[in-house]
Amino acid sequence: MNSLFQTERLYFRHMKHDDMDCLLSLFQDEKVMAYYPSKKNRRDTLEWIEWTLKNYRSYGIGLWILELKEEREFIGQCGLVPKKIDGKVEIEIGYLLAQKYWNKGLATEAASACLRYGLHDLSFNRIVSLIDQSNLPSIRVAEKIGMTFEKNVSKWEKTLRMYSISKNHFLFYNEKKERQ
Repeated sequence: MNSLFQTERLYFRHMKHDDMDCLLSLFQDEKVMAYYPSKKNRRDTLEWIEWTLKNYRSYGIGLWILELKEEREFIGQCGLVPKKIDGKVEIEIGYLLAQKYWNKGLATEAASACLRYGLHDLSFNRIVSLIDQSNLPSIRVAEKIGMTFEKNVSKWEKTLRMYSISKNHFLFYNEKKERQ
C-alpha cells in the first residue's frame, strides 16, 4: 500500500501516469466538469498529471488520488496546491469526485483530512478554496469543514468565491465539533 494518509473510508496517494484513464473519465464527465472552463482530453490530462508531479517535486504538495479503502477504487482527487491570487501565493485546497460518489460525505471527509494535513502536519498558516459562485455543493463542503467566505476574486475570466480558514480557526472549529 502506498498511501500518504487516510481517513475512515479513504486512502490518499500520489498521482501517477497509470491514473490517466481514471482521471480522463473524471475530466470527460460534463456534470463533474460543469464549473471548469472545459472538459479535458487525453493530452490535457497528461499535462495535468505532469503539473501535479511537478508540484510534488517543487512544493511537496499537490492533488492526490482518492481511493475507497475497502475496494481500493478510484473516486477522484483532492489536495493542496500553491495558487497565485491577487499577487500573493496561497495554498488552495481542491477536490473533484466522480459523480457516483457525490452526496455520500466523501468530499467533506477528504477535504477535512487535507485541511488537517496542511494546517497541522505541514504547518501552513492558512488554506483557501476558490469556488465558482454557482457551485453550491462545493460551497457547502467548504463551509462544513469550517472555511468562511472571504471575498470574490477574478480568475480564469470569471468571478470566484474565495473561502479561507486559518490554522487557529481550524483548531478552534475542530475542538468545538469534538465537544458536541
